[in-house]
Amino acid sequence: MANPRAIRTAHTVATLRAQIQQWRAAGEKIALVPTMGALHAGHVALMTAARERAERVIVTIFVNPTQFAPTEDLSRYPRTLEADLAKAEAAEVDMAFVPDVAEMYPDGFCTTITLAGPALELETAFRPTHFAGVATVVAKLLIQALPDAALFGEKDYQQLQVVTRLARDLDLPVQIVGVPTVREPDGLALSSRNVYLSPAERATATILHRALSEAAERIVREGKVEAAVEEARSTVCAAGFQLDYLEARHAETLAAVSSKDDGPIRLLVAARIGATRLIDNVPVPPQM
Repeated sequence: MANPRAIRTAHTVATLRAQIQQWRAAGEKIALVPTMGALHAGHVALMTAARERAERVIVTIFVNPTQFAPTEDLSRYPRTLEADLAKAEAAEVDMAFVPDVAEMYPDGFCTTITLAGPALELETAFRPTHFAGVATVVAKLLIQALPDAALFGEKDYQQLQVVTRLARDLDLPVQIVGVPTVREPDGLALSSRNVYLSPAERATATILHRALSEAAERIVREGKVEAAVEEARSTVCAAGFQLDYLEARHAETLAAVSSKDDGPIRLLVAARIGATRLIDNVPVPPQM
């Protein structure tokens, strides 16, 4: 007997939309989980949260070339489609949308999205073309599927705010949902790039989350944002990281803040250890 929850795979927009049309005709809600594959427990958490919101869940698996700079690791990015499909099926995902580059960016494709607001600074200072690529592919996926909700992990916090603003500004009828970061027991945020870490680098990597958490506690306790951030920067650099940024920002606009009274605050970091670049973030609680 066929498995009623066996995952379907679509490789074209036409196939994707044909299936969505059937689900819509049955009155079913749809949740979308965009990914670049190399799925781990963090992605599974997104799929589980999606299942709680909709009768049908679609995961997209597409390593998007437009969000990689020429110097970045597009060719090295892990591609594990068979394992990804097995994990998605185990999470009761209904369909995997697995387009190739030609399906997403056919000959003559020349449209991109211009960004400001939360897309400025932080990641953009080091990866100036990254969010234009992210916004373009996410806009395409949201338009292709028109889900009721799309779920993104809070680990990529600036990306989450960019996508939230994108959907709002372009009047896309999709609820953008952030899902809390999934961590290893020692605090390291799950990431597909963690596989690049050597054992020694993996042990050191936990300092990122610890430094952010201690800074958040100090901001609440003392109210001194810059002093707490400077101490966290020193901690990260002393551990051997090459720091790209460690900043306190408004949790929604990502504007700079100088006081704990400047609104909800998020601490964000990007740093390199060896050949691997890691990012993380934590909220500053309103009180402790």
